[in-house]
Amino acid sequence: MATLEIECPVCAEVLELTDEDRAELMVGDVIVCDSCHSEMEVTRNGEGEDFDLELLGEMTTCPNCGEEFEVTEDMLAAAPVQVLDGAEVSVVSCPHCRGLVALELVDEGGLD
Repeated sequence: MATLEIECPVCAEVLELTDEDRAELMVGDVIVCDSCHSEMEVTRNGEGEDFDLELLGEMTTCPNCGEEFEVTEDMLAAAPVQVLDGAEVSVVSCPHCRGLVALELVDEGGLD
């Protein structure tokens, strides 16, 4: 049985999909990374290596309340960018406790 290996665009964890796994996936289905919990939508699922995913959102855990939440593009667009300890960060509000969370931006366009 062939296995397709896909690298998570957020944490670089390798996701392995068997032929059986892929047979169950339809365009529009969502795959969640086991490591960072980022959600990716299946945008193409053809034969062999003809497979694509699109990142839907990135997950982070609030240091104030410990709850996990999705960091959306809209949330980042509205967030002020500040310099904290020499690094540029976006400051977002936790949707659970409303505490402020500083997210360090990384070169790949993702978050730390």
